[in-house]
This record gives sequence, structure tokens and C-alpha cells, in this order.
Amino acid sequence: MEIQVKCINKTPRYDPHLRISNIGGVQGGEHWKLTVNEAIAAIEADQYRFYVGSGNQLVWVIVAEHEGHKYLKTEADGLHPNNLLSLNECP
Repeated sequence: MEIQVKCINKTPRYDPHLRISNIGGVQGGEHWKLTVNEAIAAIEADQYRFYVGSGNQLVWVIVAEHEGHKYLKTEADGLHPNNLLSLNECP
């Protein structure tokens, strides 16, 4: 299932690889939110494919690893997950 990420929750950490704690959005009229660990598990199990953007300007959210820690970023990003970090805060 493909799901659009529309918001995130950040931690007060400065490391961009560890700053995102949750991702969320609206799917089928229902608000949803997952922890980063839940989202990583869903991606790795091929349960969900998350993306950011709309129309033909979308980029996929992928699992990356930095210094032994898994984190989420978009395919279009370099080392830092800026596309996700630029989203609004989830309620």
C-alpha cells in the first residue's frame, strides 16, 4: 500500500538522523501516525511504501543507516533527511 506522509514529529536532538520520532498523515479520511521504528518495520516488511509530495512531484521514503542507526529519509535527499524534516508537525 502506498501512503503519503504529510507530517512528522521531531525530537529536540540536533542529529538529523535521529530527529524524527513519528510520521503521519491522512489515509482514507482517517488520521494515522507511526513511530519511526514502526515505519521502518513496515517498509522492510514491504507492508507500506511511504512518499512525500503530490502529483508528479513525489519522492519515496526509504530506510537508511548512519553509524549503525536506521532512520527514514527520502530518495531525493543526500545524507540529511531534509524533505521529511521540512514537513509540518503532526498533531
